[in-house]
Amino acid sequence: MTDPSTSAALQETPDLNGAFPHLNEQQLATLESLGERRRAGPGEVLFREGDPSCDFYAVASGTVAIIDGYGGPDEDVIGVHGAGRFLGELNALTGEAVFVTGVVSEESELIEVPVERLRQLVAQGSALGDLILRTYLIRRSILIGLGTGFRIIGSRYSPDTRRLREFATRNRLPHRFIDLESDQVAETLLRQLGVPPEDTPVVLWRGEHLLRNPSNADLAALIGLKVPVPSETLTDLVVVGAGPAGLAASLYGASEGLTTLTVDAIATGGQAGTSPRIENYLGFPSGLSGSELAERAVIQAEKFGAQISVPCEATGLEVVDGHYVITLDDGFQILARSVVIASGVSYRKLDVLRLGEFEGTSVYYAATEVEAKSCVGDPVVVVGGGNSAGQAALFLAKHAAHVTLVVRHHDIDRDMSRYLADQVVRHPGIDVRMDSEVRELVGERGRLEAVAVENIQSRDRERLAARSLFVFIGAEPHVGWLADRVALDHGGYVLTGQAAQDRACDDRPRSFLETSQPGVFAAGDVRSGSIKRVAAAVGEGSMAIRLVHEYLAEPDR
Repeated sequence: MTDPSTSAALQETPDLNGAFPHLNEQQLATLESLGERRRAGPGEVLFREGDPSCDFYAVASGTVAIIDGYGGPDEDVIGVHGAGRFLGELNALTGEAVFVTGVVSEESELIEVPVERLRQLVAQGSALGDLILRTYLIRRSILIGLGTGFRIIGSRYSPDTRRLREFATRNRLPHRFIDLESDQVAETLLRQLGVPPEDTPVVLWRGEHLLRNPSNADLAALIGLKVPVPSETLTDLVVVGAGPAGLAASLYGASEGLTTLTVDAIATGGQAGTSPRIENYLGFPSGLSGSELAERAVIQAEKFGAQISVPCEATGLEVVDGHYVITLDDGFQILARSVVIASGVSYRKLDVLRLGEFEGTSVYYAATEVEAKSCVGDPVVVVGGGNSAGQAALFLAKHAAHVTLVVRHHDIDRDMSRYLADQVVRHPGIDVRMDSEVRELVGERGRLEAVAVENIQSRDRERLAARSLFVFIGAEPHVGWLADRVALDHGGYVLTGQAAQDRACDDRPRSFLETSQPGVFAAGDVRSGSIKRVAAAVGEGSMAIRLVHEYLAEPDR
């Protein structure tokens, strides 16, 4: 690879969807007031891939190259910033590790701003702060598309490989997947590293960090995702679940002065975070993905001081001396004055033989970029008649050879929004089988080959070629961690308001979102009677904070 400090071939990267804006003199002056102007010579490394954090840099003169895999055999210059541009991406605001390396290409003059002052600038909501935030969001998407960052090496048929890829994708972590099934170089590399097949998948970063079949928590620690620190400090509010309802509660709780800690077992965004496109969310006429919505919400909540920890699973809720103790999967305990349950739901599974044999390798319950890449050019089947199934079918039709949507009833408009049903029916790459159910899965060694579909009315069966099966047939609430601490309805959803009051052990009136346990509230999909829409979940999460304040204002709280 040519030395970036001397290459004459390097040119400034062209503007790409707002990822590389130029700052004016006034904006540069504002940044200089927050930091200092200094000179940097060719070859100076400003920040390096894997560093826990880095300062903010704006280029007053000269150029700086952004490099993936710096110093390694796959070193690649992915961009060059010239005068008037600024460096960095989303990790500067999230506290994650650095995913690329910045190297000065020629004699340059830089404005260096400590990262904490950058975060304060963004938190103030100024025009310059908003510009930096928007740019960083776009750059994170670019890095993900380029496959920068750490490498996940394993078989696409391995459930553990699938788990790591899903965790990285749902948390919007730049990475590259190297499939042992098709990449002989990867197999050679593992032999050189002395990694036997039973230790895969592995995560490799910078050629220095090698994790053998790591847990999600191990990977999170490597990247610098936040984890809670055990403490005896009493927290005003603990939010369990970081979907739309939980993120809204986190945002409003922190912005209204409550010390707020939010935990989620997998990723921010919840089930909504796996949606490839939300087209009917107020204020976004062109739509946005669930991951984009979650990413913006996390930054917004953390801007006000909320601490969001992933992966971090709540496993128990206890009452101790009038306060609440939330136990986590690693044994840590959090002491809280109030709790918002926003733990959401998980998708139901098909009642069909051999399902477990194909889960994690061919049967999926979300349609994200990870799943889409695994079925490029293949036929797929999507099961379900609601919005999630319709969105998945449309998204997968952009990648798969053909999509068949299997709907159990005869009216596609019954559970699917009209605008979405129209798109599905009109799409040339999607066939819809109404009044039908999946009866059999066909394949060997965990590799799906076909599914048998039966028409409920005629009892006729047909075998459809399918390399992947996507299931969206309803959901079940995540309430196992609550045991019997709060009252549930017959479906396992959390009762609130008057319904909870009828099952409470005291006569204290319950507010609209309050459970049978005083000071414990429920919001979003996990709540009994909730409307299963993103906007409704956001509304309930924000409303819960008003009710939390009312509870905490009561005597003896």
